[in-house]
Amino acid sequence: MNPLSMIRTWLVVVACSLAMAGAGAVSAHAAGWKVPRSHGPASKQIVSLETGERSGTIIISTQDRTLDVVLDAATVARYSIGVGRDGFTWTGVVKVGHKAEWPSWRPPSEMRAREPGLPEMVPPGPHNPLGARALYLYRNGTDTLYRIHGTNDTGSVGDFVSSGCFRLSNKDVLELYENVKIGTKVIVK
Repeated sequence: MNPLSMIRTWLVVVACSLAMAGAGAVSAHAAGWKVPRSHGPASKQIVSLETGERSGTIIISTQDRTLDVVLDAATVARYSIGVGRDGFTWTGVVKVGHKAEWPSWRPPSEMRAREPGLPEMVPPGPHNPLGARALYLYRNGTDTLYRIHGTNDTGSVGDFVSSGCFRLSNKDVLELYENVKIGTKVIVK
C-alpha cells in the first residue's frame, strides 16, 4: 500500500470512530472488536482452464467457492471466495456496474427484516462488511444489490456465509479491483 493510501485509510478509520462516538455508539475498542492489522491472505493461483470467454470475464462457481478472471484462451487467475449460504445462492449473467473504494454498506430492507438488529448504514472502515473494495453487480442496467467485495473477516472466505454476495480477502479484492473495468461480464454458476 502506498503512503497516500495508508493516510487515506487512517483518516477514514479516525473519521468513522469520531462519527460513531458522536452518535453515542459504543466504540469498537469498548465493544471488544479488533481492527484488522493486515489485509488478509492472498489466494490467487494461475490455473489452466479453457473457458471460451473473453479475457477479463469473471466466472464465479458457487459450488467450488472460486472466482476466476479469464486471462487468455487457456488460463485464469483463481481466487478463493465466500458465497451465499443455503437458500441464498443464485446463478446468472450480470455486469460490473459500479466500483467503490472503502464503500459504506446499507443492508437491503429484506436483510434488515430478517436481522432486525442491523443498522441502516455502516460507514467505511475496518468494521464494514464490504471491506476495502466493492464491485456492484448490475443486470440490464439495474443494481442487483449483490456485490463482489472484500471482507475484514478473512475466516469467512471459502465458506457458504453470505446473503448472496461474493467475499474475498481484502488483499485479493484490492488486486481484483485494479484489474476489473466497469462493464465487465460476470458469469455466476
